[in-house]
Amino acid sequence: MNTRATLEERARARLIFALDVSTAADALALVSELEDSVGMFKVGKQLFMRTGPSIIESIRERGGEVFLDLKFHDIPRTVARASMEATRLGVAMFNVHASGSAEMMRQAVRDVRRVCRTERLRRPKLLAVTVLTSLEAPQLKEIGVKGKVADQVVRLARLAEEAGMDGVVASPQEITAIRSACGPRFTIVTPGIRAAEHALGDQRRVSSAGEAIAAGADYVVVGRPIRDSIDPPAQADAIVADIADAIRRGRRSRDAISG
Repeated sequence: MNTRATLEERARARLIFALDVSTAADALALVSELEDSVGMFKVGKQLFMRTGPSIIESIRERGGEVFLDLKFHDIPRTVARASMEATRLGVAMFNVHASGSAEMMRQAVRDVRRVCRTERLRRPKLLAVTVLTSLEAPQLKEIGVKGKVADQVVRLARLAEEAGMDGVVASPQEITAIRSACGPRFTIVTPGIRAAEHALGDQRRVSSAGEAIAAGADYVVVGRPIRDSIDPPAQADAIVADIADAIRRGRRSRDAISG
């Protein structure tokens, strides 16, 4: 019984729900509805621009953890300052664009560590966005990036690791390659999670939650499939069950290999 509860808790902690709504009222209604079903809430540009930092404080007051998804991309000093402010908000993780350069990421890491030390703040995970899940090879070619998407993703993941970032945001299709290149302790957060019955929307490089976890993702980000369902908590619970099953199967595979 304890083992099952622990497995479910571990699975739930790996599910991030995307609060892709336009008002604080809508966001907080979803937080209240899903606080027992998901491990973290993602606040992106739309909601943050409408509400400002107050939405993060409101979520945290309700006991929720926040992934701040603003994808900072600017000169190193500007990104470092924004990163310090994100840290002061108490978020569990936030992201920058890896394509902003190794120096941009290094300075963000350095200044976050410093502000955590001097102000005694909790250190968030710093993630680097590799290639957006809405992009494929033709779109990359348009902006001058030649070659395969996976090669660009791994290149940026390695750059992020060398710069001291904790992990990356990448599509399900590149998880295995990133894990191989960056090792088991490098955090991989995976958007683009869809089940077969759900529309792709803007996402192109997608998979199910269980497939992503089985491939080596640490967290999966899910928005529309939960939000647009008839029963959002039930849909979240189904995704958690899928994650738990992937964790269980992975454990059995490791036991079989070691045995």
